[in-house]
Amino acid sequence: MKIAIIGGGPAGLMAAEAARAAGAEVDLYDAMASVGRKFLLAGKGGLNLTHSEPSEKFLSRYGARRAQVEPLLASFGPDALQAWVRGLGIETFVGSSGRVFPKDLKAAPLLRAWLRRLRQAGVRFHMRHRWSGWDAQGAPCFVMPEGNLSVQADAVIFALGGGSWPKLGSDAAWVPLLAGRGLQITPLQPTNCGFDVGWSEHFRAKFAGQPVKSVAIVLRNDAGAESWHPGEFVITETGVEGGVIYSVSAALRDEILAKGVATLRLDLAPDRDVPRLTHDLSRPRGKRTMATHLQRQAHIEGVKAGLLREVLSKEDFADPARLAAAIKSLPLRLVSPRPLEEAISTAGGVPFEALDKRLMVRKLPGIFCAGEMLDWEAPTGGYLLTACFATGQAAGAGAAAWLNKRGTPGVD
Repeated sequence: MKIAIIGGGPAGLMAAEAARAAGAEVDLYDAMASVGRKFLLAGKGGLNLTHSEPSEKFLSRYGARRAQVEPLLASFGPDALQAWVRGLGIETFVGSSGRVFPKDLKAAPLLRAWLRRLRQAGVRFHMRHRWSGWDAQGAPCFVMPEGNLSVQADAVIFALGGGSWPKLGSDAAWVPLLAGRGLQITPLQPTNCGFDVGWSEHFRAKFAGQPVKSVAIVLRNDAGAESWHPGEFVITETGVEGGVIYSVSAALRDEILAKGVATLRLDLAPDRDVPRLTHDLSRPRGKRTMATHLQRQAHIEGVKAGLLREVLSKEDFADPARLAAAIKSLPLRLVSPRPLEEAISTAGGVPFEALDKRLMVRKLPGIFCAGEMLDWEAPTGGYLLTACFATGQAAGAGAAAWLNKRGTPGVD
């Protein structure tokens, strides 16, 4: 019972562990010189493994794909993931935000311990093997520095990532190859991404790179219902990115696709309401500049004041009621998401409808898919990694179970 796993990120490594634990011979192939490169970079600022929030809220993070992700997390969810990490000798802690991290915040010690355990279990690693399709006999083919190679396997698990961060291996080169075998692929789109605004040259030169803190984004759906998202973000050369922008990026991206543009509304003073702001801004400012008046009466200065000047007219500043309303609901027009290769993660990919409960492609028996190449998305905060681990575990165990069942006399 030989299983080939193509892709050495968290999903592929977890698939290897699950398949090997079920008794399969496992060979893992990756195009890069070492595995887990995106995993290591994602953990550079502190490896956010999962989240400690209640199950219902956690599951809601997967949006339209909750129904498909939920049974996978039931088998390997946040609690199981934390126990698994501790089994590697890595202690975890819950941060003030509810996010779960390794005690030392680093990804490298976890990855080293994991690879050591996988090698000790008998998983064989093959680096610099780029998957290039299938040969005439249907065996997976690889391009290596030494030439081309076909390998024999009883089942293949693909865990090739999405299309973000291509320099680390997730370059979406698998899309036309699987599509060529008749698999309908949902187009890849950026998620947890930044957006272009089209700043004036003055604003861009003065504020690019600066954080906008203690704000909230207000989104309004087609039915008129509003949702409020507190946090912070960063001004970029072309627009906005980071933090709270990522948390609502799917909704903003979809609005741009549907309408050509998206408008988010910024609450620049979440701790004050419009009547209070109007009252304070109505106080005489005498010979003080408007910048000083805004700072004293509304605690608006720096990049927040710059955003107001970027969007509002002189007449708006002259009317305290209009200015107060703008501070609480400043419209920011987004014209496009940043390119896919800049995004933290990817939406789209292999649809769950094309897979069975073991994550095997219905049209291609013996072919399984896991990780970010599946059609699901989630915000940052540990949700991405948790689902990658869960889908890898399901695919690895599912491939071994399928092979065992197929090898039983009288069972297909």
